[in-house]
Amino acid sequence: MQPIDLLLVDDDSDFRGLLARNFTRRGCRIAEASNGEEALELAGRRDFDVAILDMVLPGISGLELLERFRAGHIECEVILLTGRATVETAVQAMKLGAFDFLTKPFPLKELEVQVEKACEQRQLRKENLQLRALLKRSEPRSEMVGQSAAMHEVFRLIERAGPSDKAILIQGESGTGKELVARALHVNSPRRECPLVVVNCAALPEALLESELFGHEKGAFTGAISAKPGLFEVADGGTLFIDEIGEMPGSLQAKLLRVLEDGSMRRVGSIKERRVNVRLLAATNRNLGEEVRQGRFREDLYYRINVMSLELPPIRKRTGDIPLLVAHFLGPHWEIEEVAMEAIEKYDWPGNVRQLSNAIERAKIMADGHTVRLIDLPHEVSQCGAGQPPGRMVDTDDLSAIQRAKIIDVLRREAGNKARAARALGIDRRKLYRLLEKYEIQPADLAHPMSR
Repeated sequence: MQPIDLLLVDDDSDFRGLLARNFTRRGCRIAEASNGEEALELAGRRDFDVAILDMVLPGISGLELLERFRAGHIECEVILLTGRATVETAVQAMKLGAFDFLTKPFPLKELEVQVEKACEQRQLRKENLQLRALLKRSEPRSEMVGQSAAMHEVFRLIERAGPSDKAILIQGESGTGKELVARALHVNSPRRECPLVVVNCAALPEALLESELFGHEKGAFTGAISAKPGLFEVADGGTLFIDEIGEMPGSLQAKLLRVLEDGSMRRVGSIKERRVNVRLLAATNRNLGEEVRQGRFREDLYYRINVMSLELPPIRKRTGDIPLLVAHFLGPHWEIEEVAMEAIEKYDWPGNVRQLSNAIERAKIMADGHTVRLIDLPHEVSQCGAGQPPGRMVDTDDLSAIQRAKIIDVLRREAGNKARAARALGIDRRKLYRLLEKYEIQPADLAHPMSR
């Protein structure tokens, strides 16, 4: 469990010192203030879990201080102490959001129990905010599929590295499934019950990326109409996965290094220091070692995120995995023709698993019934089913040209009747209309060449 950050506010230095020594022995991180102004300054610069406030303070009273905390969105739980308790003040304190209200003198054990309970409530509030933020960003999860030797090595490393709390760098070509590996590492870690938060450096400009990662205060920049926690805060206690970290600007690399070193960070436009406890997973398709040598990536950050490296193989090195992946993406109740599967296995898949997934989804849209045929596959894939090596382009044997000519021939034979032509081709009319659109077949194309 993380140490409790505790703010003690009391003008009695002896009593305040007694509390500080007691809670320090219990592993808390302590800050002290003798009046409300000092407390506001401390709370503005640092994030606290619990604040213990004396009701009677010079200047700002404990109740007024609590009210200012709430108005300033200072989110710690507050325990108020008083020597002269009344029902009215207790009710007022609870209305203002105090966690508890204790009357002096009291056993220190009672205060210790209340601090622990207040910290638990603070954690529940944070988890609720994290859950709400995650629901806005949630994406469907996919499982990792593969039985090749290359993937067995990946699974072995995930099993070994998952329970660790160290940073891991996931490397591999675009589309190989780096986010799936990050999710698997998180699920296999002690942090599995806490959030896994994902951000892609390549998808955001520098100013927006800084705000996404570290949050911002109201008015920090044009359009910042309210304060917003960053993804480090959302991921507190869990895992943050930074994809395409090689795209991160140098100015943000320094800020990232700091939060990885000691867990401290500041929102954009804020001087308040916050602490987070996050495991970092990073991914890139760049050679970060070369980026360091070229001066484009900080060497100290590279060693910080690369405690362990995990390399994901491209599809072309995953012997025997393609049929498994196709079956996975097709799902139940779907079949695929043998010639279509042969074309898929021959194709080189430069976009790897992501490209294969997209190709299968497209084929399912184009297919009649629940069978994927060669004609349903993207052109660059389907041409591999005509006995051609991947990437080879020809004119007279082009599969699309053959398919287009076949459709025109059947339509001519059936005098343009689309219902009869569809039956002759073994497809339904919807599929025929899609093919007419795909191959841009116009009525003029159906005229017999000799009649033109």
